[in-house]
Amino acid sequence: MLDKLKAIADRYFEVERLISSPDAMNDMKLYVLLSKEYKDLSPIIDAYNEYKNVISNINSSKEILKEESDDEMREMAKMELDDLLPRKQEMDEEIKVLLIPKEPEDAKNAVMEIRAGAGGDEASIFVGDLYRMYTAFASSKGWTIELVDIAEGTSGGYKEIIFNVNGEDVYGQLKFESGVHRVQRVPQTETQGRVHTSASTVIVLPEAEEFDIELLPSDIRKDTYCSSGPGGQSVNTTYSAVRLTHIPTGVVAQCQDQKSQLKNYDKALKVLRSRIYEIELQKKLEEDAKHRKTMVSSGDRSAKIRTYNYPQGRVTEHRIGLTKYNLQATMGGDIQEFIDELQLAENAEKLKVGTTSES
Repeated sequence: MLDKLKAIADRYFEVERLISSPDAMNDMKLYVLLSKEYKDLSPIIDAYNEYKNVISNINSSKEILKEESDDEMREMAKMELDDLLPRKQEMDEEIKVLLIPKEPEDAKNAVMEIRAGAGGDEASIFVGDLYRMYTAFASSKGWTIELVDIAEGTSGGYKEIIFNVNGEDVYGQLKFESGVHRVQRVPQTETQGRVHTSASTVIVLPEAEEFDIELLPSDIRKDTYCSSGPGGQSVNTTYSAVRLTHIPTGVVAQCQDQKSQLKNYDKALKVLRSRIYEIELQKKLEEDAKHRKTMVSSGDRSAKIRTYNYPQGRVTEHRIGLTKYNLQATMGGDIQEFIDELQLAENAEKLKVGTTSES
């Protein structure tokens, strides 16, 4: 492990030098990539420095026990070893996790889409519930949410809500939310108190930056239309809404949230770029799936991933068999525990595959 950490440290100092080089200063794409690599390597270097210090102190304590005859010195060395040896074991496991290669998309912002599935009005109402849950979670993380498009349903619900989430390592956390979310509860319109099961689909895309995907203006068809959502007279009577179609792929994105056509165009372009980027990402995930089990973050939109049972106050995460009786807190945005457990499961799978491939 020390040899591997030494090689990473060499790369860290090389990146540190390259960031301030004229080549990086004159190439924004190179500068961004180097800065990200430097940031990703920093926690490993911090752990490496502590790890070296722990090993050095262990060796010193062992040397004292071997050479020293003074009882007091020997007792101090034993006490030191009692603290250091467990810490070394802890660090062995911590560093193994740190050495798992990070997905390059994890640091990106995210584009989220929530759509009503089976269940009629109740599914549409649940779309709004999920949107409020993610809004509260984003707020707790210090992230910001930017609404892109909204299609209202009946009974106060929504057919679809599309929004951007901006912050640090957003996609790496929210990617686990992709899939079908089920809700089991008594609808407000149900007179006999029967529990219904409805579903909404959540899609999480890594927000593609301009240098991730090059879109030629000649490949994009732009259509404008009057906004149909809330916003008052000026929104609904001017051609401010924008629909973009990527002609080579047929991918479509639209935005009608802003009064400004230009702002709607920029937002729609961001979604369009991310959807096209995701097509390439899915190809990569499918290739990875041949080598390892992508149980957690494959982004299978047809997979039932979580059930919210209101009568029992229960939330069940089906991918890892985790059940919590904290539905009210969960719907209030407290989903970090689910995400942490999913990340642990994914890391365990990566470690298992890494150990197998090394042997």
